[in-house]
Amino acid sequence: MFRKITSPPLSAINRVLLVGLYWLSVGLFFSTTAGAEQLKFKKAQSESGVLFSYEWLDMDSTRQSISFELPHTAIKAAPTQQANYRPKIAQRYVTVALMEAAKKVNPKEARVKIIPKRDSIDIQVKGANEDKVEAILSDLKAVQQEAYNAYLDEHYFTRFTTLFNQKAIKPDHTRYATESVKPLVAASQAFYEKVNAQSDSRAYFSLILSWLQSIPYDTLEDRVVSNGSGYAPPINVLMQNVGDCDSKAVLASSMVRAFLPSTKMIMVFLPNHALLGIALPPMVDDRTIVHDGETYVLYDPTGPALIPFGQVSEDTERYIVTGRYQVEAVD
Repeated sequence: MFRKITSPPLSAINRVLLVGLYWLSVGLFFSTTAGAEQLKFKKAQSESGVLFSYEWLDMDSTRQSISFELPHTAIKAAPTQQANYRPKIAQRYVTVALMEAAKKVNPKEARVKIIPKRDSIDIQVKGANEDKVEAILSDLKAVQQEAYNAYLDEHYFTRFTTLFNQKAIKPDHTRYATESVKPLVAASQAFYEKVNAQSDSRAYFSLILSWLQSIPYDTLEDRVVSNGSGYAPPINVLMQNVGDCDSKAVLASSMVRAFLPSTKMIMVFLPNHALLGIALPPMVDDRTIVHDGETYVLYDPTGPALIPFGQVSEDTERYIVTGRYQVEAVD
C-alpha cells in the first residue's frame, strides 16, 4: 500500500503570505496639515535602566518635553526583535519535526520518507496495512501543521486573510502590543502625569499623538521584499527613535492600553497603512467606525503629519468610506 501527500508548498504559500506584510508598509497617508517636528532626542544608560528625553512641537506649535526611564528588567521582558520571514528556514523547521516523528514509526508497520523539495515537503508512507498507512499519514500531517504553527508563534508571525482573500502572514501586531504594555507603563505614566489633572482622556491622546507623530518616520519602499525586517517592536521604536506606520501603531496601542487597561481598542489595517481606534464617546467631528456593534474613534500616530485625535487623512478617509480596511482587536 502506498500513500503520498505533498504538503502545502511553504515557499509558494509564502509568496502570497508575504503579501500580508504589504498591508502595513509605507505610510503614504500624510495629510496636508503641519508636519511634526522632533526638536530633541536623548537616550542615556543608567544603572537601573534607560532614560529617554524628548522635545517636540505639538499641534499648537507649543514646545513640549518629556522624560521617562524604562527599567532594564522591563526592556528585557519586552519583545524586541522581529525576525525576517524566510520560507526555506520555515521549511527546514517543519522538516526536522517531521523527520523526528518519522523515526518513531515502527518500521515493521510502515516505511516513511520525508522529502523536502523546492516548494514543498513530500511525505511518503508505504505499508501492507492500508488503515495503518492512513493513520500514520494523518499523524504526520498533524505534526507538520503543529510544527509550522510553532515556527510562526516562536517568531511572532500570524496568519491573516487580505482584502483580496489571499492567505497571508504578517508580524503578530496585537501580540506585540499586549506583551509590551507592562514594559511601557513608566512611559505611559509620564504622559499621564504631564496632563492637567482636570483634563479628560483627549488631552492625553493629543499629547501622546503629537509625540508619536514627531518620532522620525521610517519609509519602507516594499514590505514584500523586506520580509518583515522593517517592522520594529515598541521598545525598538524607542531605542532607535524611528518607526513606520505599523511600528508606531503598535507602540501607541501599548502606551494607551497601559493608560486605559479595560477600554476596547482596535488596529485598523488599510492598504499600505495602519491606524487605531478606541471605544470612547465620540464628539461631533470625530471620524469613527463601527466594529462588532461598538463605535471606535479613529486616531493615527504615524506622522509626520500632525493629525488630531479623532481625525484621519483624506486618503485614509477614502479607504474607510469604501470599506477597504480590516480590523484586529487589541486585547
